[in-house]
Amino acid sequence: MADKPRFRNDAQDAGADTEDRKHPVDETLPPLKMFTSGLQHVAAMYAGVVAPPLIVGAAVGLSGTELTFLTGASLFTAGLATFLQTLGVWKIGARLPFVNGVTFAGVAPMLAIVDTTDDRADALPIIFGAIIVAGVLGFIAAPYFSKLVRFFPPVVTGTVITLIGVSLLPVAFGWAQGPNPAAKDYGSTTYLTLAAITLVVVLVLRRFTRGFLKQIAVLVGLVIGTLIAIPFGVTDFSPVTEADIVGFPSPFHFGAPQFAVAAIISMCVVMLVSMTESTADMLALGEIVDRPADEKTIAAGLRADTLGSAISPFFNGFMCSAFAQNIGLVAMTKIRSRFVVACGGGFLVLMGLSPVAASLISVVPRPVLGGAGVVLFGSVAASGIQTLVKAGLEKDNNVLIVAVSLAVGIIPITAPEFYHAFPETAKIILDSGISTGCVAAVLLNLVFNHLGKGQDDDTVTAPMEPGEEISEARGAKAAHVH
Repeated sequence: MADKPRFRNDAQDAGADTEDRKHPVDETLPPLKMFTSGLQHVAAMYAGVVAPPLIVGAAVGLSGTELTFLTGASLFTAGLATFLQTLGVWKIGARLPFVNGVTFAGVAPMLAIVDTTDDRADALPIIFGAIIVAGVLGFIAAPYFSKLVRFFPPVVTGTVITLIGVSLLPVAFGWAQGPNPAAKDYGSTTYLTLAAITLVVVLVLRRFTRGFLKQIAVLVGLVIGTLIAIPFGVTDFSPVTEADIVGFPSPFHFGAPQFAVAAIISMCVVMLVSMTESTADMLALGEIVDRPADEKTIAAGLRADTLGSAISPFFNGFMCSAFAQNIGLVAMTKIRSRFVVACGGGFLVLMGLSPVAASLISVVPRPVLGGAGVVLFGSVAASGIQTLVKAGLEKDNNVLIVAVSLAVGIIPITAPEFYHAFPETAKIILDSGISTGCVAAVLLNLVFNHLGKGQDDDTVTAPMEPGEEISEARGAKAAHVH
């Protein structure tokens, strides 16, 4: 097995000299194709990168100018993290066509930190300090975590990804109702109509267009929704007029990092979730580009994620991880070059260095963002469900793991005051359904699928009547698949 080549290509199959041929992952493309393909990757993930800083910045109470700065910082640090992942340095970087950006997994815990901070001015420094520590610890743990992949099967990763989407949907619903919950027009028909129009535009584009336009449906929906909102007087262009053409995300713009134990623990849990997601993404992308991700590749990729996360707060950015939607873009376009994605990282850096470019997204009214957010966050939940489909839910153990983990993770959404009697430090973790759901899924998976023998063959016996027919049908289906 040691002499097996890491990849195959047409030259090898034909018996040609492979030294003159590069793997498609390592190929460079003509400048124009490199440019357009890289831009397409940015378009596919742009909304995902700017959403977390918009959510957290709004919760902190930042002005339009400060929100623009935070958004630009996230674009800049996403570009740096993408460089680390695609180009690589030493043993850092999977050297696969990965786009890195702000992970959604950290949004809910960061909002919990904001809510439990007495002075909102300290919220971002506390968040940044926690991310730095979590990034450093994750970097150290990367080679060891890569050996623990078997403890994070689809039943765990699918549950966590589903919870990420479900936990963020209330944010989209809040956006749809307007910018200020205390205002009299909050939740007015005007705001809800704008959100609905944006949602319909995105759905129509996804249904009836193809190629590049289909990939940027969310971005186009935001533009159209913003234009429609102008006559209603809810579009504010002041952030653009006040922004500089060129700028740099000055280090620690919002203050020196602060290190709070509870916040650090919360972000370490998020780092665990992020590393789990990235591992799953690397395994999937490795198969798509015909360069299977082994333990060494996973460790290098996790180092890039965690180092990028540790560096980001210095430039006012958040925790970074691989973007799954770009994996679908690679599969669709068949363009496997990591240098194309690195080119996209260059675009992100340039956008981060131009406050005017970064400010454009802050012009979008909250209801318009809410309409697009339904698709964006709902797609994350749908990705988790797709992963759960592969989790072997014909097994009773796995059904219990998913059922209990989802229930635990949804508590903060459906019963926000459930943990009101707990200390504030504990609530930072408990109020994040993603964190609690992830911990529950990992522990339950260990208990039901790793401790003891002879449990793996238990199928669902009677989730509903008649139980025998369901179990027999599922057993026959499983037998057919295997």
